[in-house]
Amino acid sequence: MAATVFATVGTTQFEGLATVLLSDEVLEVLHTQGYRRLVMQLGRGPEPSLPASPPLAIEWYRFKPSLEADMAEASLIVSHAGAGSILEGMRLNKLMLVVVNDALMNNHQQELAQELHERRHLLATTPAELLGTLRAMGKEKPKLVPMPPADETAFPAFLGATLGLSSERTR
Repeated sequence: MAATVFATVGTTQFEGLATVLLSDEVLEVLHTQGYRRLVMQLGRGPEPSLPASPPLAIEWYRFKPSLEADMAEASLIVSHAGAGSILEGMRLNKLMLVVVNDALMNNHQQELAQELHERRHLLATTPAELLGTLRAMGKEKPKLVPMPPADETAFPAFLGATLGLSSERTR
């Protein structure tokens, strides 16, 4: 199967991400890096203007009950900075490029993306910096650190300690 890029904008609109992804420059960089297919989840955004003869096969849809199959099939995930999309992609240990919508006010998504970028779990960028980030990825593949598995005992232990319960009663 051809190397696939999966992009998601989430449930709202993020026209800036869709527009830059479909630019001739970004599509050419992706093609040069060996990607042959772009699948996009567009949410409530406007219908995209597809290039006349793009170097990649392009498919898009608005919503699906789950993005897991598309994420699992992808070699690269380009995602908005929503926590759910980030966590879903990171659980699959995929190369993940998170694009922060820097047009939002009080942008908590930027804080999350930046923290995970600093910890080297993903790469974070903005729509204006996406092309440069992709070019840099082509020169040197990023060495990302997998997210550690969830500790399912942490919350019950915390709750038990807080309430003064023995560890036997919190299991």
